[in-house]
Amino acid sequence: MSIGLGLSENIRAIPLRVVIGGVALQIVLALLFIKFPPAVAAILKLTHGVEALQRATDAGTSLVFGFLGGGPLPYAETKQGASYILAFRAFPMVLTISALATLMFYLGLMQKIVAAFAFLLRRALGVGGPLGVGAATHIFVGMVEAPLIVRPYLTTMSRGELFALMSCGMAGIAGTVMAIYGAILSSAVPGALPAIISAAIISTPAALALSALMIPFTPDERATQIKIEDPPANAFEAIVRGTMDGVKIFAGIVALMIVLVSLVHLADAALSLLPDAGGKPISIRAGFALLFRPLVWLIGVPWPESETAAMLMATKTALNEFVAYLDLAALPEGALSAHSKLIMTYALCGFANFGSLGIMIGGMTTMAPERRHDIVTLAPRSLISGTLATLMSGAVVGMVG
Repeated sequence: MSIGLGLSENIRAIPLRVVIGGVALQIVLALLFIKFPPAVAAILKLTHGVEALQRATDAGTSLVFGFLGGGPLPYAETKQGASYILAFRAFPMVLTISALATLMFYLGLMQKIVAAFAFLLRRALGVGGPLGVGAATHIFVGMVEAPLIVRPYLTTMSRGELFALMSCGMAGIAGTVMAIYGAILSSAVPGALPAIISAAIISTPAALALSALMIPFTPDERATQIKIEDPPANAFEAIVRGTMDGVKIFAGIVALMIVLVSLVHLADAALSLLPDAGGKPISIRAGFALLFRPLVWLIGVPWPESETAAMLMATKTALNEFVAYLDLAALPEGALSAHSKLIMTYALCGFANFGSLGIMIGGMTTMAPERRHDIVTLAPRSLISGTLATLMSGAVVGMVG
């Protein structure tokens, strides 16, 4: 929290109710999920809705792309998750959600949901309706799909609320990959899937608290009052419009993710030309590991184990959490204690990495081109807030677990 405070744009304007409420909610939820396992089981049932949405999308992608899109594999999978191709499995859900969200706005359903969230969350945490809906949705879907749900409100959100929405996206993971990560960690971390689910949930209030520290915001009544220009003539046109809009978002996501990940690898290639430091090659991951080592120690990882834990965080930031979880599962015996592995399971559970930065910028600038400048300038900062939120989750679990 002190890092977030140090990065604040306006300390005097910080909404204390959001900050205190967010931290308190994170602690309460962590206690609930750790001390009362049926709570996790209840949340697991909610993820079935996301799984149903994924299966529906897979029905379309498998028809168009075959086994690449989720159809039966013509070969044996040699490694868990090896056949899961982002472009053909994860990203197409953007098309489905874009169509559904446009339809819901045409029918007037989403406006009612946003109004209900506005009524409850403004009084409880000082959070506006569109932000509340987006933050809650982020628990189950990715950093582009959640903003799609509240897409018409993106133009009316304040700069701070927009940043908070982006921070929640970086601090969570999609429900569609929870089972995959749980399976990867099952042999290394007892109860890995419940830990993954609870991590995605408790990091959301932390992200709200941190974003309120860094870029203070207050809910705006006008943000819930929107007028859709040139509305669809009927439900079918709403579906078609939403799908076509989703195609643009899909293309932007894929293009920017390819470019940003490529640039990271190019930077590593350039750094490899430099002399080794301490007997190890210089790389972006090595640099991040140096920054993360004191942070993972502060969240409860013993100093002798902190180098290993810091490298996992560096891998997650420079590459992605999927690779970091594979590395965590493959650690040799004794590299991390059981308690440290649990802490790192929570700390790694977030989309905050350079590839996600490309996904967010590409997706959200297409959704709200009027907010392009805000999105592009805020996205790198959301990488920081999202990372700090997951580290907070690791710290909380380290204390109460």
